[in-house]
Amino acid sequence: MATKRPAREDSEREDSEREDSEPAKRTRTREPELTAAEAGQYGLRQIAELTGKDPEGVIGVEPTEDGWVVSVEVIEDRRIPSATDVLAAYETDISPDGELLSYRRLRRYSRGRGDDRTA
Repeated sequence: MATKRPAREDSEREDSEREDSEPAKRTRTREPELTAAEAGQYGLRQIAELTGKDPEGVIGVEPTEDGWVVSVEVIEDRRIPSATDVLAAYETDISPDGELLSYRRLRRYSRGRGDDRTA
């Protein structure tokens, strides 16, 4: 003689089986592992270590599908007066867990010159 399980267990089993056999209908958005501020600090430190130059600061942080793009401004060449220092803008790709994936120098320019790029 077979014993019947309570209805609650049957419905829990059906839910469990349904979850296993059906693809998830809802997609979960993955929480970023780093905040924008943390990604910026990682990018700043990495550029300072790699180039040996003094960073001026973070000039941009942008989320991507694979982490963050962080732009950093550094002093490439100190001069007297400091208004003539040569600066450079670097861009870094930072993974979601804070690892440096790549970096590149975008441009060099004199501190005394304004941003001469046109929009």
